[in-house]
Amino acid sequence: MVNGVSAFGRKLIPRLSRDPQETRSQKIFRRIRIGIVIAACLVTLQSALMVMGAWRNDRQIERHMGVAAAEVLNAGPRRSTIEFVTPDRVTYRPELGVLYPSELEAGMRIYVEYDTNNPDLVRVQDRDASLAIIPAGSIAVVGWLIAVAALLGVGYLERRRVRTG
Repeated sequence: MVNGVSAFGRKLIPRLSRDPQETRSQKIFRRIRIGIVIAACLVTLQSALMVMGAWRNDRQIERHMGVAAAEVLNAGPRRSTIEFVTPDRVTYRPELGVLYPSELEAGMRIYVEYDTNNPDLVRVQDRDASLAIIPAGSIAVVGWLIAVAALLGVGYLERRRVRTG
């Protein structure tokens, strides 16, 4: 069983170095495998950066926090626009919307927390970066599932080419 798993792993994980007996088609398949793994790593990096960016935004808001009542003008699953008035009676409509907008509906009255130094940085009160972990993790997992399927497909195509070639 261990030999079967290691043989499977060798087919799935690309070699980075060139084999002296490697044919042109084997070189192409190896490079395709490397590209697939690099793409999956980039998706994982993007997911990690998404969570770190959300955490950074939260820290910025918490350093200079202001709280205000807001009205949801337009609601969507990924972006909701709001309008709120600060204690000094300035009305803001953050250009990029509000952070963590899930379960909002147009016309709702909510409380928001914002960065008093940058009122365009706003989040729904009592929501934080922990809400970004599951979506980001899901993106990374799906990216790796697709990468594994692509690597298996490349392996199948390579074996098929060897049989017919």
